[in-house]
Amino acid sequence: MRPSVVCIPARNEAERLPRLLASLAVQHGVGPGAPLRVVVLANNCTDGTVPSVRRAEDAGDLSGLHLRLVETTLEGSEAHVGTARRMALETGADWLAEAGAADGVLLTTDADARLPADWLAANLAALEAAEIVGGRLVIDGDEAIAPAVADLNDRVERYWAGVRRLEELLDPLPFDPAPRHGDHTGASLAFPVSLYRAVGGLPPLPCGEDNALVGLMRDGGARLRHCPKVSVLVSARREGRVSGGMATEMERRARAAGGEPYRLPEAAHWRRVVERRAALRRAYALPEAEREAACADLGLGPGDLAAVLATGCPNDIAFVERAHRLIETRSTPAPLCDLDTALADLDALAKVLARPPTARAAA
Repeated sequence: MRPSVVCIPARNEAERLPRLLASLAVQHGVGPGAPLRVVVLANNCTDGTVPSVRRAEDAGDLSGLHLRLVETTLEGSEAHVGTARRMALETGADWLAEAGAADGVLLTTDADARLPADWLAANLAALEAAEIVGGRLVIDGDEAIAPAVADLNDRVERYWAGVRRLEELLDPLPFDPAPRHGDHTGASLAFPVSLYRAVGGLPPLPCGEDNALVGLMRDGGARLRHCPKVSVLVSARREGRVSGGMATEMERRARAAGGEPYRLPEAAHWRRVVERRAALRRAYALPEAEREAACADLGLGPGDLAAVLATGCPNDIAFVERAHRLIETRSTPAPLCDLDTALADLDALAKVLARPPTARAAA
């Protein structure tokens, strides 16, 4: 098995963290004779998080792990998950260097998550054909969810599946084929330590640090796989550790189930976005003069192209990510609509786009 370290930031997770670690201790291929390296960065804990982990160790629940438990206090503007996750990942990267594992893998998850027994093996298998693997977020069924919220969760999942369907129809990627999900968050990410070092590590942002890291890697041309075999059980709690994180979304859905509007970008917005990305991908393959003309039609002038290509562009992934982000900074906000309207429009649009081009033009 490829050398791996799982890196976990934790703050006040005395109840949930031992459960996560226990799920890591019984991963396929892991055991007392082949322990899994795990880093826990326990920061600013006041609820007995560290003693709870020590009790689990003493009880023998974590015998499948080689655990490095780092306890620290983050101060002021650095007291957030971005700093903690970066510290955890840096500790993991240093551990792999100590072991001489240049081909090692870093994985990260959240302290309140729970992992299927095949999570590690599925990540390592998916990394054979990609440089980044994102795991699908599945709301933990062990936690009580109101029926109205569960129904909304299902409809939101259908919405994002509809967006992915547009991507598969208009801009399919050979390294991320259907079936696929759309998640690549800190709850489940895996990547080679060499790639992590190459991009300078995780940006220590108060929130969105996971997407920022993935963005840096894709800017360098890394292939991102949304493997359906990789999943993570995430908490449905509404009081989280991060503003803008999963708990914030769960609170929003609870309010929507009580009657508050739940609006998302309309289907036409996603069609424009995906078609633009496909056009940029085609433009990258063109000779320089033709590429300039094609990009000008998309709103990118010669100076913009020079900026996109300034540090070298290894492949179409890097070109599309950099160019599209530049275009997005000049775009108006996406029009929003009611969730059920967006669902109906996504379904109708997918049916049209799935037709042969001649039938599509006639519709």
